Formats: sequence, C-alpha cells, structure tokens
Amino acid sequence: MDTYLVTGANRGIGLELCQQLKAAGHAVIAVCRQSSPELDALGVRVLADCDVSDPAAVKQLAERLGDTSIDVLINNAGVLSRNALGEIDYDTVLHQYRVNAMGPLLVTETLLPNLHAGSKVAIITSRMGSVADNDSGGHYGYRMSKAAVNMAGASLAIDLKDRGIAVGLLHPGYVKTNMTGHNGFVDTRHSAQGLLQRIAQLRMENSGQFWHAEGEQLPW
Repeated sequence: MDTYLVTGANRGIGLELCQQLKAAGHAVIAVCRQSSPELDALGVRVLADCDVSDPAAVKQLAERLGDTSIDVLINNAGVLSRNALGEIDYDTVLHQYRVNAMGPLLVTETLLPNLHAGSKVAIITSRMGSVADNDSGGHYGYRMSKAAVNMAGASLAIDLKDRGIAVGLLHPGYVKTNMTGHNGFVDTRHSAQGLLQRIAQLRMENSGQFWHAEGEQLPW
C-alpha cells in the first residue's frame, strides 16, 4: 500500500483519483480548499482549508502532515478562466498563474521533507500549455500558467534527480468537469484511469517528460 497525496481533491478529476486510489487499497490524503459530501463519503483522510497558492496555508499543510511519508504527490488543483484578446481580465490571469503554476511548485518544495527516494511527483498540467500544439490561440491566462508549470516540472525533474524522485507532467485529456462546463471528450473515470497508469509507469528514466493520459508523449 502506497500513500498518495492529491490536491484539488474535492471534485472533478481529483475526486475521481481519490476514489480509484482508495478502491485500489492505497492510503489517500485528500487536500482541498473546501471538502464536499462526495469526498467525505470516500473515507479517506481529508485536509481542507488549503489554498495551494497561499504559502501560509501550504506551510500549515506541512505541519498537519508532520512526518507522514508520501509515496506519490499528485499536484492536481487548478483553475480556468477564459481570457480572450480585447477583454482580458488580468486579475484572473494572475490568479491562474498563482494556482496553476506557482501552486505545484510551492506544494512540492514545501513537502520535500515528506518525500523520499522512490517517491513520485505528478503535475496535472495541460496540452494547452504546449507552444508547439497551440493552433487556436486565446485562453491567455490558462495557457501561460500551464506553460509555466511545464517549465517548473522540467526543472524539478533535474533538481530532484539526485534524491531519486521522478517527476511527471501529465495532460488529463479534455475532461467533462465543472471547469470545462461539462464539455469534453472523456469522463473523469476514464481520465483518472489513464493518469494513474502514466504515474505507475513513471521512472527516473522518463522523469521530466510531458505525457497525455492516453500514453502519447506531447510536444513542448
């Protein structure tokens, strides 16, 4: 049995990841700003009141964890605001950057004492952060924040190599969640299954790479 910590665990992909991990017999620590009835019903350890973009809240998270050893850290928390050219709300751009880009870095750095050789760090990013794959424009804040977290993940893979900690950057697919207005190609169950398969395949040899949940390596 491994111990997984999942951020953004109260709904959507995060909730489904927790559900599948619990069903597989793993210990699950579900981190979120506010819990949900669905998350409470899973019977996992819930640590609420944690905004991953707030250094004080993440420090408090580390204090609540104490010396709990984490085998897999899944940085899943994220936000999406639609910023079209000519009507960009720069406050929402900055908010997306803080949550989507700074959040995973802040959580990973703060929880380093809880990780060990053989631990894995998964960052749920998006192919919308791929420069090479951008053929539709728009979504400035979201695209920029995901490109930034891709760079953070690539640097983490280098900096954590000597500690024996692998880092994976994972695109969940276009998933039907509240974030997407329930539009998408796949449901959370299918996406979470793919993400967990990619995490299971994560090794030091492929650390720092950018993968689709379906198994395709994605361009930067």
